[in-house]
Amino acid sequence: MKSLLPISSLLVLLGSASAFAADLNIPMSFEYLALDGKKVESSVFNHKSSLELAPGTHKIAIRYHEMVEDDFSDSQTFVKSTPFIVTLEVDGDHQYHLQAAEGEVVKKPKSYAQNPQVVLTRSDKGQVNYQVANTDIEEESFVSRLFSGNQAVDVSGTAAAATGAAGAAAVVVASAPTSTQAAVNATSLTAPVDASKAAAANPQQMLQYWWLQADEKTRKEFMSWAISQL
Repeated sequence: MKSLLPISSLLVLLGSASAFAADLNIPMSFEYLALDGKKVESSVFNHKSSLELAPGTHKIAIRYHEMVEDDFSDSQTFVKSTPFIVTLEVDGDHQYHLQAAEGEVVKKPKSYAQNPQVVLTRSDKGQVNYQVANTDIEEESFVSRLFSGNQAVDVSGTAAAATGAAGAAAVVVASAPTSTQAAVNATSLTAPVDASKAAAANPQQMLQYWWLQADEKTRKEFMSWAISQL
């Protein structure tokens, strides 16, 4: 008659099987966008610093996202890089760490966001098999959308497609879908604006709102356009 394993032994075996997974950790200045074709729910206000990865090859979309001093005011604004795709081969329950190639502190965030370079290491100092490919997936600026009628790019969705089974391992190019609308109003934009409040707001309040929502590039575009209208 075969002897049965005690329940406690079975629990240990099950626990060991489920624990056999690696972790990829990123600093606060980076954010996950997608993993193997699926979006990763993360943001600067709800930062996800670690991903659990089973053995095998994974494609992870990440981007640099940092807060910097604004050039036009005493406030702060965000700089974002285009997403880059990390293709990582996981061969054990290792702890992987991603950081900027220049070190833990990025000295020039705005310049770095134009061409982010990263390195992956392992806690046990073992060899890490990985590749990094930058993409051209960009969010349309507010000014561009306002005057061209383009809609915002779903960066996370596009990044998810790029990390899927059919996604390209090299540079991925994405363009914003065009709109056939003859005019664009505040309710057609993707920013979280209540239509009734937008209608009731005076022009100064609306300009202030959009200025605070915009990144540095968009603000410079707007300033150039506004000056040309004088």
